[in-house]
Amino acid sequence: MEKIAFLGLGRMGAGMARRLLGARHPLTVWNRTPAKAEPFVAAGAELAASPAEAVRDADVVITMLADPAALDAVAEAVVPELRPGAHWVEMSTVGPDAIKELAARLGEGVTLVDAPVMGSTDRAESGRLGVLAGGDATGVEHVLAHFGTVTRTGPLGSGAALKLVLNAAVLGGVALVAEAMVLADSLGLDEDTARTALANGPLGGAVDRAFAEGVHFGTALAVKDLALATKAARLPAMEAVLEHLRSAAEDPALADEDITRAVTRIRRPA
Repeated sequence: MEKIAFLGLGRMGAGMARRLLGARHPLTVWNRTPAKAEPFVAAGAELAASPAEAVRDADVVITMLADPAALDAVAEAVVPELRPGAHWVEMSTVGPDAIKELAARLGEGVTLVDAPVMGSTDRAESGRLGVLAGGDATGVEHVLAHFGTVTRTGPLGSGAALKLVLNAAVLGGVALVAEAMVLADSLGLDEDTARTALANGPLGGAVDRAFAEGVHFGTALAVKDLALATKAARLPAMEAVLEHLRSAAEDPALADEDITRAVTRIRRPA
């Protein structure tokens, strides 16, 4: 089986790396905070002291990082160490521009695939993510299948682009539900009555996400994603949503919390 290097063991990355261990892939892990890698070492993974060390013998490199700046820092160390024939699967939410910049840095013989995912931590653990694969994913599609359903989106960068579109739609819908509940509150409606009526309408999916439990999409990460989207096109409604989320993320108690907490903040500002 291919040797895989997995870089980035945050909430999403940890669940995905466990899927690979469960499939008995030889796995080397690296994380900026080494303590987060300890459970993986106990389960059979090798721990690398640096990104460069992690990828030297890897057939497949998977990165699941916080933002474009984190990807840039890792690429600085990783690119010179990649062996010919390696596949780099970039699964972070960084936008298509970052993918194009990364592709320009790679040497001959390294295949780059952009494959961000849709779904939260529960789906990462159970292998039910939606994987949006841009570029030539033929050589790694069987690896990506451990994470969930793979959708081929087109040329390199198209997966990263579609992820921004889908996240903007999700976050916009959640913010719209929050404001609809603000209106319901101001009109004196019973909360459960208003919520049930909204859930039975066209915003049903957004209502489910606005009040979800046991999932995690950090508010600060949502701010990052919408900032990438609003930089790519003029999106007045999304800019308003971005301000809602940015205001919530400025509270240290909320920045790393799920976006459901931002819904509460929109309805009941501090």
